[in-house]
Amino acid sequence: MADGVKLKYGQVLLLSILLSATGNLLSAQSNAALKVISDVNTTFQLIDGFGASDAWRAQFVGKNWPLDKRNQIADLLFSQEFDNDGNPKGIGLSVWRFNLSAGTAEQGDDSEIGSRENPWRRGECFLNADGTYDWSKMEGQRWFLNAAKEQGVEKLLAFPNSPPVHFTANGKGFAPKDVIHLNLKPGFMDGYASYLVEVIEHFNDDGIYFDYLSPVNEPQWTWDGHSQEGTPALNEEIYALTRYLSDELVSRNLKTQIVITEAGTIGHAAMDMSKLGMPSYGQDNQAQFFFNPDSPFYIGDLSNVELTISAHSYHSVWPLDEQVTNRSQVNMALKMANPDLGYWMSEYCILQENDELGGGNGRDLSMKTALYVARIIHHDMVLTNAKSWQWWTAISQVDFKDGLVYLDDGSEGETGKMGGHVESLQHDGTVRDSKLLWVLGNYSRFVRPGMLRIKCELSKEQSPENGILISAYKVPESGNIVYVLVNLSEETLDVHMGEDVKVSTYTTDKDHNMGFKTQPLNAVILPARSVVTVLH
Repeated sequence: MADGVKLKYGQVLLLSILLSATGNLLSAQSNAALKVISDVNTTFQLIDGFGASDAWRAQFVGKNWPLDKRNQIADLLFSQEFDNDGNPKGIGLSVWRFNLSAGTAEQGDDSEIGSRENPWRRGECFLNADGTYDWSKMEGQRWFLNAAKEQGVEKLLAFPNSPPVHFTANGKGFAPKDVIHLNLKPGFMDGYASYLVEVIEHFNDDGIYFDYLSPVNEPQWTWDGHSQEGTPALNEEIYALTRYLSDELVSRNLKTQIVITEAGTIGHAAMDMSKLGMPSYGQDNQAQFFFNPDSPFYIGDLSNVELTISAHSYHSVWPLDEQVTNRSQVNMALKMANPDLGYWMSEYCILQENDELGGGNGRDLSMKTALYVARIIHHDMVLTNAKSWQWWTAISQVDFKDGLVYLDDGSEGETGKMGGHVESLQHDGTVRDSKLLWVLGNYSRFVRPGMLRIKCELSKEQSPENGILISAYKVPESGNIVYVLVNLSEETLDVHMGEDVKVSTYTTDKDHNMGFKTQPLNAVILPARSVVTVLH
């Protein structure tokens, strides 16, 4: 030591024990000091639900795959049941998105989308070229739609990416080069609206009620790249289409609500992009355009238009400081347009390059991607007050971070061949769940439609990079509370959440998939790199 004093072995040992004990005590005090502070009387958004879409993959899986594997996938996505040990069988989605494709599958290679060897991004259309309807089409998608209904999914939503190819200006499911208008023949707006409502009415008569119709999808992009169905649209064109749809729904006495605009980014939904140094083209600032009562294009007074604007979280999540500030700014802009306006995050998967995952390429079934997305869900729910949060596509057969349930041919043990070129996957394969599926389930299975988010925070400020994130939701009728905690750190922690009573917890980490356990509310364990749902 610096003063030259020598300690005997016993003194050194005693000092070591004391230092160790002190360190453990300080650690325990640090953990014990982490408390949850909630206020059930301060409420925010009313929850509409958590969902995913059937796009691209359900058409083959639902039609051709063995029934036991179809049921396995449906259970993972929709089931609200528990096994004998109290573990959820599935994630209990409450919103299911049904893609009304444009008829590119019937066109085959003439569609110029995909190829005979890779037809996954093509899709059938109920409307034939002669104006008749063939309701036997979309068999695979209809199988999953019925499964969703049978398993109690509360909200069904229909969405097109393009008008039927018989209606488009270029006869294709993608848009003409460098054209930013809705890909529709002149004078076909009312016909397009009539077609969409005809589909809604048919399913309604068949006992399947669509709660929502979302008529445009990412209208800011040109969609002229032959990669998938899609069309741009100007705000004024969306306004006209919405008016036609509203009138058509009223004329048929249908209760389906129109929800717009599935903006390509959250910025386009809420802001004037020209002020951010980006092109506008009359496709941005949509909250002001459609939902400010002073706008000449106000549609909030239409009884069958949901007072909600929807957008996609793409290109807004990295770096982390911008993920936070982007959402805070968007929330402020939405409230300036209309304080009563709701918000949906209606589509997301991994696209943006980032330092945690690299980007979307490469399937990842682990907690790494799951926690990356859990952080985004949390910020969308808490900072933009999302009433609904919806993942892009429920099923994926490609080597990309875009699915909840993944498929491969099982030829390589824990993995196998993937991709649109693997023809066998149109008929059978291996089903693999992902940690992302279960982490979404920590929200979707327990935070149900009709619940209210309440004020809830931790006693110490947390880092969005490696801290703990918490949100809470109450059942208005009973007062029961659901907490969702995301532990981004490498440490196992305990959190003081209330009195010394036993509560049900559901943990997703590297070893568990929403694993059930009872814990004392005053010392809830959060394993390292986990998401834990607490029911109180």
